[in-house]
Amino acid sequence: MDLTVVAYVVYLVVSISLTVWVARTLSRNGRIFLADVLHGNEKLAEAVNHLLVVGFYLVNLGFVALYLSGDDDIADTRGIFEALSTKLGVVLLVLGVMHLGNVWVLNKIRRRGVMEREQHPPVPPQGWAAPPVAGA
Repeated sequence: MDLTVVAYVVYLVVSISLTVWVARTLSRNGRIFLADVLHGNEKLAEAVNHLLVVGFYLVNLGFVALYLSGDDDIADTRGIFEALSTKLGVVLLVLGVMHLGNVWVLNKIRRRGVMEREQHPPVPPQGWAAPPVAGA
């Protein structure tokens, strides 16, 4: 078997496994965060979480597929490791950037929710009082 094909297979297995692991981790931990952000609306939190995971898969697996092809033929075992280290390193960086992007967006949503909660008085007004009349 050609060593380039071996490198492709290893690259795909590791990249897809890492993508699935990161997506599941984000989904599991993000669900709780989204439920808090969305004021306990579990159905909406689950739907948003699912949409984020699908987008994460599409972007990352699309990148993995586009980055699959290599410029050089691999001649020896050292070449396999060098090609894999470069390709997997870039995939890990993309996964990290995507993770940080998700966290940043969720944090922005959470901040907006906290600000909206702070705008409402903790106790509704009990009644209306007329302003004092000057000179009375």
